[in-house]
Amino acid sequence: IDFKGVNMVINYDLPTSAVEYIHRIGRTGRAGHTGKAVTFFTEDDKPLLRSIANVIQRAGCPVPDYIKHFPKLQSKQKKKFIKKPLTRESICTTPQCFLKKAKRKRKTTKENAKDKKKVKEDQSGSKLQTVAKS
Repeated sequence: IDFKGVNMVINYDLPTSAVEYIHRIGRTGRAGHTGKAVTFFTEDDKPLLRSIANVIQRAGCPVPDYIKHFPKLQSKQKKKFIKKPLTRESICTTPQCFLKKAKRKRKTTKENAKDKKKVKEDQSGSKLQTVAKS
């Protein structure tokens, strides 16, 4: 799929290989256009960083020295990471104010639905009573 006009890619999880990294950030460089790629990583991702840093460096972009000095990943470890990527806690990029607002809205919607149900039960119950009296 080719998305036109993509000028930035944000990787919330580190790709498991340099090839996957290139594929992801390639969305910003279609047809001679330039763009930016931001990739977040954790301590657990350190073994994967060196191969990606090499790709970035070969492309002519600056790479911090501390990343260049990470130990090289052995082929067995690479295969392990590719087969079974790191498991992470889920993240939420929605601002807290929007989440709170949505929660309040759901709560009031549920309360309104309960109130409507009570009103219907009351109306149907009173009709039954009237019918029973006549």
